[in-house]
Amino acid sequence: MEFKQRTTSQRIAWLEGVRIFAAVMILLYHAQLLITHYAYTPQPSGLVENARSLVAASAHLGLSPGAAIAALPIWFGFQFVDVFVLISGFSLVLSLKGQPLNTGIFLKQRFSRILFPFWTVVWLSYPVLWLIGSLTQSYIPPVWHFFAAVTFPLLFDYSGELLLPISGPWWFVSLILSFTLIFPFLWKRLQTWGARNLLIVSVAITVGYRALAVYAFGGHPTYVILDTPASWFPFLAFIAKLSTFVVGMAIAQDYLQRRGVLFWQPLTALLIGVPLYIAGFISQFYSAGWIVADLLTPLGLTLCCMAGFKWLERLLGSQTLLVKLGAHSYTYFLIHNFVVDRTLTLYVKQILWRYYFSIPLMLAGTLALSIIADKFTPLFQRSLQTLFKKVDSALTTSSTSSPQWNRTFSKNL
Repeated sequence: MEFKQRTTSQRIAWLEGVRIFAAVMILLYHAQLLITHYAYTPQPSGLVENARSLVAASAHLGLSPGAAIAALPIWFGFQFVDVFVLISGFSLVLSLKGQPLNTGIFLKQRFSRILFPFWTVVWLSYPVLWLIGSLTQSYIPPVWHFFAAVTFPLLFDYSGELLLPISGPWWFVSLILSFTLIFPFLWKRLQTWGARNLLIVSVAITVGYRALAVYAFGGHPTYVILDTPASWFPFLAFIAKLSTFVVGMAIAQDYLQRRGVLFWQPLTALLIGVPLYIAGFISQFYSAGWIVADLLTPLGLTLCCMAGFKWLERLLGSQTLLVKLGAHSYTYFLIHNFVVDRTLTLYVKQILWRYYFSIPLMLAGTLALSIIADKFTPLFQRSLQTLFKKVDSALTTSSTSSPQWNRTFSKNL
């Protein structure tokens, strides 16, 4: 029993490390895009042409060739969005702790974990953004879009148009809510079909849909900037990433049975993860490759990150720190674009030395704000619940009034 508990703790620790690392990479990705004015995004023009474009874009950052190579992963930080999707499928299965799924309780708890931090960030951020915008004569999110964020998900669309003017990356929240809604169905299929059959079906559905998204709908992946008939909208739907989510579920089921890829040694994970990642990485530079790129990339990237953070645990004994940092990864993601946008707009102003100076400040500042928001979320949740109970109590008629009214009404008839 002691061995099982210790192993579980270690696995959770490295997984939380991957979470916060993914959030950090997404922050760095958006910062690099903004400072270079979107000088580079992957295009379906082939590997060689994309390499040339990357070299040209790196010049905007004033980097030496060696430094440009070291910074290369940041240009592709968007790939960690799919890592989040895989981890989400894993975490939802793990949260059941091997117990039967009560759909009502599950949805209530999961929606609370997604929406209350989101609403907290909305309520805390808007006054700050308004004050900063007023004092500096800079951008203030429109009140209508703030209202849409406050009432989300009652007001939302898959395109993210209602939330983009406040924070572009928030389109992802709709995606994880979609997976929350479909999870009970997938969980039932996992139990009845088995992991293998569910994986086969989900991969077939995902590949088929992504082929339609590219060739029939005229869409492109979310990380590509390209003029196509449907833009990125077809790739915002959960079905475009279904197989990645199901892979996470299958891995979690194996993990609960103390088997599977999470028990691989770091070297084994790298030997399999690197080829998968390379295949997905190259695929993203071709239209046909868009069909499979986002299936291969998160698998390879997650395996590589698993190996790295397992080694980190062994070297530093940092389980506690990783767990604490990972606990703030979701709020970190929600807040990071505010910090990046305002820092680059108000302080950096295209001055490169300021940009490099501000990077650690943005990373640390986002973490500090995430900790504050996470501390405030339970208070905000309790306040809303208390307010609703008081209003509900004040407006609820007595239990005897309705039957008495019915008797009087019947008598008069």
